[in-house]
Amino acid sequence: MDRLIIRGGIPLRGRVEVGGAKNAALPEMAASLLTGESIRLHRVPQLGDVKTFIGLLSHLGASVERDDRETISLRADGIGQCEAPYQLVRTMRASVLVLGPLVARFGRARVSLPGGCAIGPRPINLHLAALEKMGATVSLDAGYVEAKAPRLRGARITFDGQTVTGTENIMMAAALADGMTVLENAACEPEVVDLAELLNRMGASIEGAGTPTISIEGVSHLHGAEHEVIPDRVETGTFMVAAAITGGDVTVNRCLPGHLEAITEKLRETGVVVEETDCSIRVSGDGPLRGVSVRTHPYPGFATDMQAQFMALMSIAQGSSVITETVFENRFMHVNELVRMGADIKVIGTAAFVHGVPVLSGAPVMATDLRASASLVLAGLASQGITTVSRVYHLDRGYESIERKLQGLGADIERVAE
Repeated sequence: MDRLIIRGGIPLRGRVEVGGAKNAALPEMAASLLTGESIRLHRVPQLGDVKTFIGLLSHLGASVERDDRETISLRADGIGQCEAPYQLVRTMRASVLVLGPLVARFGRARVSLPGGCAIGPRPINLHLAALEKMGATVSLDAGYVEAKAPRLRGARITFDGQTVTGTENIMMAAALADGMTVLENAACEPEVVDLAELLNRMGASIEGAGTPTISIEGVSHLHGAEHEVIPDRVETGTFMVAAAITGGDVTVNRCLPGHLEAITEKLRETGVVVEETDCSIRVSGDGPLRGVSVRTHPYPGFATDMQAQFMALMSIAQGSSVITETVFENRFMHVNELVRMGADIKVIGTAAFVHGVPVLSGAPVMATDLRASASLVLAGLASQGITTVSRVYHLDRGYESIERKLQGLGADIERVAE
């Protein structure tokens, strides 16, 4: 396993370009199962999760070719089976996204219950209940979900709680169902909107994506399409925090500032300067940071995927802040590692009480999940001394060559083999 060695205390300066959104690319790759024609996706990041999903699609019988560094072509005209086995999906919860497309097009699916980051239970019961309303027979057997339906039919579905992958899974399934499907309390994330745009390019009829009510008029078949994945808003936010935590001046290019309004508002409250264009964000600040409290919420609220990074920033801000996690339980596993670096953080229930310290100290730390990894890298960039971050395979699931991009901004960071 690799680790990152960081010598902190250097203000980051320059320009950095973010890649396509992993959380948009994965469901769009799954959407290729809905047609036998070619789907060409641009701006697909080279990440661990993307490689895992390519392996899953190839196992099912789809052909996947990377045309260049950012473009892949997918064709699901030779699907030989409808089972996603445990060994392929155990590390990535997004694997469940093949369930809806397989049932919709082939009438059956057998998918292992998914894994992923250990940040609390994320059950797929909402997916399964929705498929049953659409006429599928669903059962659980030896750790697998089995779903069968000669033909799915439209239904009105109200999700008990907002679920991004549930919204995406059922939206894909409904695209080939008979009649109209209406999703209530649907997730509003930009990644859901981006998937709907791809599906509509494939011939689907979807309205309302990005709002709590999505209407899908099923069609008999879908065709090939070409689509560019939206920029990764979490990677963008991470580099924004990197500029703020080091007192630097960084411009993030090829991003969509409109997707980060909650993050931008909170950063401005800390005292840093944030300037926006249509496709870039500049963050600068060399003055003292102010403590700011945040509460995570589904989009357009403050993203849970930015909570750990913002906590690292608050650990060196003047005064106190409270960071409340409302989306996932057990998502404070980075706290103990930040405390090892000198942070003053106490967790009570779903709230972390952070009292800013003048400076953090470099230390050996261990990543526990994807976003926790990012927070430890950010803390290392701002620390005095050397920080060693182990288990960076978590980081590689969601950030492409983050050390190379940080080096381009002046950071003293290197990847070494364990």
